Amino acid sequence: MAKLEIHLGDNLEALSRFEDGSFDLIYIDPPFNTGKAQARTRLRTIRDDEGDRTGFQGKRYRTVRLGASSWNDVFDDFMAFIEPRLREAHRLLAPEGSFFLHIDYRESHYCKVLLDEIFGRECFINEIVWAYDYGARSKRRWSAKHDNILWYAKDPDNYTYRYDDIDRIPYMAPGLVGPVKAARGKTPTDVWWQTIVSPNGREKTGYPTQKPVAILNRIVRVHSNPGDRVLDFFAGSGTTGEAAVRNGRHAVLMDINPEAVRVMAHRLVNASPIFYEAGCPVPPPQVETSRNASNQRSGSGNTGFLFPDPPN
Repeated sequence: MAKLEIHLGDNLEALSRFEDGSFDLIYIDPPFNTGKAQARTRLRTIRDDEGDRTGFQGKRYRTVRLGASSWNDVFDDFMAFIEPRLREAHRLLAPEGSFFLHIDYRESHYCKVLLDEIFGRECFINEIVWAYDYGARSKRRWSAKHDNILWYAKDPDNYTYRYDDIDRIPYMAPGLVGPVKAARGKTPTDVWWQTIVSPNGREKTGYPTQKPVAILNRIVRVHSNPGDRVLDFFAGSGTTGEAAVRNGRHAVLMDINPEAVRVMAHRLVNASPIFYEAGCPVPPPQVETSRNASNQRSGSGNTGFLFPDPPN
């Protein structure tokens, strides 16, 4: 069974405790320096003829507020914050390992220049564009509906890339390629079309900035081997941990936010994670009761995703 560690605290301090080359794959989704608060409210709807909203077939539902999470995504000097952490990522990466930085248009160009310096320009392999089509539209500019994922290899001539494990996607014009190719599908390019986590879906944890597990599944399956060790030191809701454990990889997750650790404890409970603070094992945080967990499995609750079955 894959091993999972969850560390609460400053990631720069926690990273210093690991030896050089400890991880085969590192993915991070740091704050994007958007300059505003990131917030999510968790809701559940209950059938009620006197409810405050109308649903399918005109039926009325009552909204119940379950809670909220928020944090300020503001840095006076984002590069001063991120640089020592990127240098630690390079140190901790195994010789055949890959590093993925998930960022957006506000800081991606600055981060690219910095990563070229840390890893070497020759170690840059791809910029992956995650494109989605959800949310409000701007009336003053082209609406920003994508994130940037920068991929660097420790050794550009020798890195893990499991081509046969790439998931296939449908051809846009299947009639032009024949029935055999159409049935098999094609491999994605460096533009990945994937919806955001549905506000009403079972995958939703309610944590701000949660990323779809489909994105992390693809990265983990292709860029690491079974039994490898994966690191995410801005772990947030724990999506990297879920993808790693489900695919038979060990994972180390870190976050400075106690709410993030509580969300991960709930979401990944069946993976039996070990919790650490200041480098020492600590008891797990209190999570949802078994009744709430049962509600989520049946789909009657909407307070976050829980492993429906123990990982293999």
